[in-house]
Amino acid sequence: MDLKNQRRMAAEVLKCGVNRVYLNPNNMDEIAEAVTRQDIRKLVKEGVIYAKQKAGTSNGRLKARKAQIRSGKRRGHGSRKGGKYARFPKKRRWISTIRPIRRTLKEFRENGNISRETYRKYYRHSSGGMFRSISHMRGHMESGKAFDKTPEEVK
Repeated sequence: MDLKNQRRMAAEVLKCGVNRVYLNPNNMDEIAEAVTRQDIRKLVKEGVIYAKQKAGTSNGRLKARKAQIRSGKRRGHGSRKGGKYARFPKKRRWISTIRPIRRTLKEFRENGNISRETYRKYYRHSSGGMFRSISHMRGHMESGKAFDKTPEEVK
């Protein structure tokens, strides 16, 4: 039974492509008798003819990949695009080093561990990049006897 004409009319009525038109195989005789657009509209209303859903692209794999990246995976050498300092700039690294050092120095000065002069000296040293970290600075202070009172005495 040739239903090309019905399929074409249904596509126009449903405003979709011919391939998306679904004709129910159980009602083929009824569909074959439909020769006008009005008949087709009636069958669409009854649910005998309908437009299949458009095939889309699934985002499942993308979401799984993003979840892995969030958890710290997929960041190896083969996945890197920018250079070392494009991914973590020198300035950012400097900020994350200097802020804790300055905060610690300020704490020591306020608690009375070091004098204003010593604070100034170590502040300048730290600004010059002399210390890698807080522990490095503390080690330097302890070896140079910079503390007026040890941090333990203040507590």
